[in-house]
Amino acid sequence: MLRRPEYRRALVFCGLIGIPVALIAFWFLVALHQLEQLLWTDWPKDLGWKQAPWWWGLALLPVAGLVVGLVVARLPGRGGHIPAGGLHSGGVTKEALPGVVIAALVGLPLGVVLGPEAPLIALGGGLALFFAGLNRAPQTEASTALLAAAGAAAAISALFGNPLVGAVLLMEVAGVGGPQLFAVMLPALLASGVGGLIFTGFVHWTGLETGTLDIGLPTPPPLDWGDVLWVLLLAPALAFFVHWTFVGGRFAAGFVANRPVRNTVLCALGAAVCVTLFAVTTGRSPADAALSGEATLSDLAKDPHAWSVGALIAVLAFKGLAYALCLGSLRGGPVFPALFLGGAAGVLLAPLPGLGLVPAMAVGMAASLTAALRLPVSSVILVVLLLGNVETVALVVLAVAVSFVVTQLLPQGPHIPAFSDRRDGRAR
Repeated sequence: MLRRPEYRRALVFCGLIGIPVALIAFWFLVALHQLEQLLWTDWPKDLGWKQAPWWWGLALLPVAGLVVGLVVARLPGRGGHIPAGGLHSGGVTKEALPGVVIAALVGLPLGVVLGPEAPLIALGGGLALFFAGLNRAPQTEASTALLAAAGAAAAISALFGNPLVGAVLLMEVAGVGGPQLFAVMLPALLASGVGGLIFTGFVHWTGLETGTLDIGLPTPPPLDWGDVLWVLLLAPALAFFVHWTFVGGRFAAGFVANRPVRNTVLCALGAAVCVTLFAVTTGRSPADAALSGEATLSDLAKDPHAWSVGALIAVLAFKGLAYALCLGSLRGGPVFPALFLGGAAGVLLAPLPGLGLVPAMAVGMAASLTAALRLPVSSVILVVLLLGNVETVALVVLAVAVSFVVTQLLPQGPHIPAFSDRRDGRAR
């Protein structure tokens, strides 16, 4: 393939496209972060509160619902894919870019319980096609798919700060290799995880050396059989919880389909009520239950003792319900809320005998993310990258494999409905 001139030209063009796409993705993420900081931290403090008051979500989220509902009903591309259907890389067009950007820049900072990864994939793919059009490059079906995937990978790498995550995620999202990819990948993942556990066990039990790549960095306590047993119990439970959250999102999508503006506002109001109930029952900021959870997950990992058992249970219940409503009605990505819910469950369950904080968070995030994305390799890479802890890799792999199997075997719920344009009665 590398001997073909057209492929080499496409390769060079994709490399060049990565430069403007990454720069635009960077400023897109900066804008989201600054708006979120302004709306949920700076304005409440400027108005005299220590943190956002309990009713703050009731003021912001319905506005997000109204704007996103209008984008879905009036603009090409409907603001992007419905998040309850998972991540998608196909169907991106240049015409859809305004709606995607508006829905993300308005909805996500106003408290929508979704992340920026889906808008980034659409933004990167759409920009790649836009630049190809400016260059008057011939666009076949194959070249369009290649350019869209390359642009999306460049944009998503800017979010995760790692090109490997972007490449593998887009490879799985695009379905390269078809169903056979998962048929081969899952047994390989499971075997490698079990092999890693057995190898680690024999090294610790026998004390014998086989050579190591360790360069001397400090490591946490070694894994033991308690960690492995807890994986077999916790991963299915968390997969069940997140899976049914997505099923709830699919029901919400059906509710929104025929009346997108009104019903999107109602779903956003329902999410706002969940955020409000969390703040009222715990005394914490409503921001802890709103938004994607990316910043809150970092704070949770650094200071888990700041969260009481009641607050952890409340955030799992209320943020989980708000997540389901947002998955079916608003626009964004499913990654970071799933990671947060898994991390919060890990902190809650860490005191169980023989578990511990790091293994519990590793298992929780791996199982939750896999149930949300159905992308096992991407889930392993992303969780390991976030943890920065090689000692838990085998647990992460095992949790991902168990969660993937459980999620695939559960009832999948209703299909994501086609959007009905009430102006002409046609689905589009």
